[in-house]
Amino acid sequence: MEETLELARSRHADHPQLALALRLIENTGVRTRHIVQPIEETLKHPGFEQRNKIYEQEAKARVPAVVRRALDDAGLLSSDIDVIIYVSCTGFMMPSLTAWLINEMGFDSTTRQLPIAQLGCAAGGAAINRAHDFCTAYPEANALIVACEFCSLCYQPTDLGVGSLLSNGLFGDGIAAAVVRGTGGTGVRLERNGSYLIPKTEGWIAYDVRETGFHFMLDKRVPTTMEPLAPALRALAEQHDWDASNLDFYVVHAGGPRILDDLSKFLNVDPYAFRFSRATLTEYGNIASAVVLDALRRMFDEGAPEDQARGLLAGFGPGITAEMSLGSWQNGAGA
Repeated sequence: MEETLELARSRHADHPQLALALRLIENTGVRTRHIVQPIEETLKHPGFEQRNKIYEQEAKARVPAVVRRALDDAGLLSSDIDVIIYVSCTGFMMPSLTAWLINEMGFDSTTRQLPIAQLGCAAGGAAINRAHDFCTAYPEANALIVACEFCSLCYQPTDLGVGSLLSNGLFGDGIAAAVVRGTGGTGVRLERNGSYLIPKTEGWIAYDVRETGFHFMLDKRVPTTMEPLAPALRALAEQHDWDASNLDFYVVHAGGPRILDDLSKFLNVDPYAFRFSRATLTEYGNIASAVVLDALRRMFDEGAPEDQARGLLAGFGPGITAEMSLGSWQNGAGA
């Protein structure tokens, strides 16, 4: 964070709203972030073509190790996976990285491919939901989720709006992977999922795609979106005869500290319940679709919840969209 603030001061010394931008960056709660290139290279802009090449190179170099760990943790082989759900909004490849993974990592040629590229930060929750749908349809199947986000490759040195400067101090790079098993395993047994889009907010989080690449557009009203989304979370829980204010764990996308503060307020939940998401934000920044998976990993690492503990997982992103799921903790019975 100290480096980020100093860079903002030195590069934008004459910006009329620099003081506001610095205050907003400081208030994100982010303390450290990881980026795929040295900061000196990140601050350059070699062009969209070169950046996309870096995206592909770094994804191929870094994703396999994360996938192997997910498979090992699940006690599965590549040949046991029936669908790969790949989510990313910070680079573009066609064929998707899923095709490369199938060829390079021993997945069967019949493995289904489901790349999701345009749901932004909500895609982590969407990937969980699509894996749930697939394993519901095919109970003996296994799904692999991969989230790969190199937000630093979307840095635009000419974007000087306060929202852009804030984004420069908020987003980080990260890769995450998880396995959803049709049967067996330990973890969250997914039971119900849903999606909700706040009407007429599609311009609040967006990319403006130009010759220079993806220009991130962030409306100042985004931090207020938990008030209309909280009822959607409550409604999903009520469909399942659960109370969203009285669950045992919460794994949600941490776009910023106000998101978590407002969820605590509007769901009437102790702020401590969002400790996993807040820790991800503090240590890694907003790593887009990977946030939910990293927060889930932190819950595993803390020690398994009690058997049958009930919880909520949710990702929020462009649309404004919420991708939500409910599940119970299972010790060796299903995940």
